[in-house]
Amino acid sequence: MRAMSNPAASFEPYRQRLLGLAYRMLGSMSDAKDAVQEAYLRWHGADRDKVTDPRAFLMTTTARICIDMLSAARKHREEYVGPWLPEPIVDTEALAPDSRTELAEDLSVALMLTLDRLSPLERSAFLLHDVFDFSFSEVAQTLNRSEVACRQLAARARAHVREVRPASPPEPAAHPGTIDPAHAQLMAAFAFATQSGDLNALKKLLASDVRIVTDGGGKVRSALKVVEGAENAAQLMAEVTRKHPGQWWQEHFTVRFAMINGLPGIIVDGSDGPVQTSAFEIANGVIRALYVVRNPDKLRHLATSSN
Repeated sequence: MRAMSNPAASFEPYRQRLLGLAYRMLGSMSDAKDAVQEAYLRWHGADRDKVTDPRAFLMTTTARICIDMLSAARKHREEYVGPWLPEPIVDTEALAPDSRTELAEDLSVALMLTLDRLSPLERSAFLLHDVFDFSFSEVAQTLNRSEVACRQLAARARAHVREVRPASPPEPAAHPGTIDPAHAQLMAAFAFATQSGDLNALKKLLASDVRIVTDGGGKVRSALKVVEGAENAAQLMAEVTRKHPGQWWQEHFTVRFAMINGLPGIIVDGSDGPVQTSAFEIANGVIRALYVVRNPDKLRHLATSSN
């Protein structure tokens, strides 16, 4: 009871797992931190001596907060300029759930984009059951729905996830959390070909059905539509470098490799912190998808980790 009487001490062991749930729910690290802080405030004001399962209480509280936040953010998302991508994260292990389910460590951009297309209730039911290992009885209590309804919500979400998950997943690194040397070499070649505007070199590095998604949020220059196909993608990369070199690269910028949402990636740092992240889906030695985040609002949370 003594530990429960101290709200901060009793909350802290659950903070990272709550952050993992909130990030998966919201696709935004900054919003996730706000949701977890709100969960802490509710924990602080609760009669904690009557809480028999703090983990379930806090997960339920956080999920409900996120559902409210998703509903409120719907209009803002409809007005978003260009493609939307989740805020990039570099430390996926810190956000992993306690469970070891199939999707426990999957924070890939492809999965996050799929989750974003689900309804808030579908997203919650799927994440709580399939990722965080809640029973459907617990999911039902969280969502104030019947178990049957929650099973249906999770099943619909699961079907959507299976539809978009690649039959052959991106090549993993030999050691989790590290950049595979072959991937680093491919990304370096891509960066060099992009900066030099070498169209033929770029096409050789791209899968024929490659997709490039660029998120500038209307705040910096970026492609306003998803670019598909090696020819179109190479043309885009070569043209933006040639026509708008100062928009994409400046002399004081530096480049570093990092794992981004579990994918090999490149972070471009300016004098005030990251200005761009690029996460690469690589298969069979070529780039299958590229997710570029340039919206400065989505990069601020990376500044601390880059210092």
